[in-house]
Amino acid sequence: MPSKRTARIGALTVAAVCSTVSAVVLTAPAQADTVHIHDIQGTTRTSPLAGTKVTDVPGIVTGVRTYGSSKGFWYQDPTPDADPATSEGVFVFTSSAPKVAVGDSVTVTGTVSEYVPGGVSTGNQSVTEVTKPTVTVVSSGNPVPAATVVDARSVPDDYAPAGDTAAAGSVNALPLEPAQYALDYYESLEGMNVQVADTRVVTATDKYSELWVTVKPHEHATRRGGTVYGSYTSQNTGRIQIQSLGATADFPTANVGDKLTGVTAGPLDYNQFGGYTLVANQLGTLQKGGLERETTRKQARGELAVATYNVENLDPGDGTFAAHASAIVNNLNSPDIVSLEEIQDNNGATDDGTVAADQTVNKLIDAIVAAGGPKYQWRSIDPVNDQDGGEPGGNIRQVFLFNPERVSFTDRAGGDSTTAVGVTKVHGKAQLTASPGRVDPANDAWKSSRKPLAGEFVFRGQTVFVIANHLNSKGGDQGLTAQYQPPTRSSEVQRHTQATLVNAFVDEILKTQKNADVIALGDMNDFEFSETAKILEGHGELWSAIKSLPKSQRYTYDYQGNAQVLDQILVSPSIRKGCDLDYDSVHINAEFSDQISDHDPQVLRFRP
Repeated sequence: MPSKRTARIGALTVAAVCSTVSAVVLTAPAQADTVHIHDIQGTTRTSPLAGTKVTDVPGIVTGVRTYGSSKGFWYQDPTPDADPATSEGVFVFTSSAPKVAVGDSVTVTGTVSEYVPGGVSTGNQSVTEVTKPTVTVVSSGNPVPAATVVDARSVPDDYAPAGDTAAAGSVNALPLEPAQYALDYYESLEGMNVQVADTRVVTATDKYSELWVTVKPHEHATRRGGTVYGSYTSQNTGRIQIQSLGATADFPTANVGDKLTGVTAGPLDYNQFGGYTLVANQLGTLQKGGLERETTRKQARGELAVATYNVENLDPGDGTFAAHASAIVNNLNSPDIVSLEEIQDNNGATDDGTVAADQTVNKLIDAIVAAGGPKYQWRSIDPVNDQDGGEPGGNIRQVFLFNPERVSFTDRAGGDSTTAVGVTKVHGKAQLTASPGRVDPANDAWKSSRKPLAGEFVFRGQTVFVIANHLNSKGGDQGLTAQYQPPTRSSEVQRHTQATLVNAFVDEILKTQKNADVIALGDMNDFEFSETAKILEGHGELWSAIKSLPKSQRYTYDYQGNAQVLDQILVSPSIRKGCDLDYDSVHINAEFSDQISDHDPQVLRFRP
């Protein structure tokens, strides 16, 4: 069914949720004739009845989930109260396939609980549920409460309130303001039957049969149909995830820019992989938008074309070599230099001590030739086994490909997995002590992370220094819909230290030769407006060239409805000031359901 990722992980008791939830004052058991679903949900994110047994709470079943480890049903009170902050729906966790049907009028006796999808450590909000239920079916075939319309007019433009500083930044105990904040609005509908209509897809269907739409078609829109994430303070409030209560075979295979026409309706859930999710028992009709993969122009004779491309754990057993080769030859027009990230060793995820990647790289080079491209040469340094993070046993690393008919590589012995490359001055020019070499590989900043690969290239007599990077991933960061607002981005600590080292190395080159052409590129795992980017740029040593594009075109990756920048090419002042650089984010993967990588490659062209 829709996703193994919906597995039920986390506490079902108030005490296990988090400090802010466990501090909820428990009320005395409520009387059966006074308790309704809106009393259970309350006016904050956590129930005022958490931990309390409630009896014979009435409602109409609106959705039934029979798959995964979170089996149960949603039901809703057809006679709502007048308070917009209180939800009229709630999920009943049955643990086994529930014996109710949509339209059943039921009463439920059970314990009110707060469940944190993914566990407390994620920082996620909790879901109010009724657990250990006794369910009585009163009648069947009743009209389902009308779905609440979620659209551009109903969703506020402000994303979330600031968390309570006395509660470590949690918003759990704050009174909901659904007319003011988008997250409060969605929370006020938790468990209720909701609908969206004629929505545009802003993240393509993934392998778990999920996609994202926006109910705000003009919110930070790209010309290709996505929604740009341009700063920490300009959240995209119209995004919502869509799953299905039906069979995955019936789920639409959509790309960015497609539309779900008509009504998509079902209960509003919250999960660890995207927060608020419309779990549809009625799906709109897919209308294809005709999105096509982009092709960048070919570099002129006097232009050096440099690219970065994360090929997502490429190993010899993959079936994507021909597709990657076609992308490099046809969509990227055979750049002179390509920095590849996530090249795995010769046996991929098999963890047997293998670190060499010559089979992986040569298989790609051969595929490029077969696709009509040049016979690239390559340089890299094998990592120490299991020291560079990524998929266990895969030993991912960066690799330089270069077209020897257009550019030459300056080989200088001495570079290995543990020796730091340095900078010397020879005849007034900067020179690497080893080429290829690794930047400060023994530094703790690179623990369980990829070490930068530095090399010297010569194009038409001019030396160009290139530093290939794959910085620490964003894994472990709290989600945008976390209970903590603003969310904590814990992965930044290591990434900032890494960025500092990269900037310092570039600064060393520029202090040795002020006008040196230096490029630092790769999967930076952070946004062009982030502190990571600011540290990389330093005091002008580098500049992220994706900022030469209009804001609506600045994205390399698509995540939870946000088109965002993770891959960057940064250049030294001599390249930027030449006023002849041309940058292109070539959209061939991130917006498509049949992607061969989750990253879009980037191409920089300039005249050294």
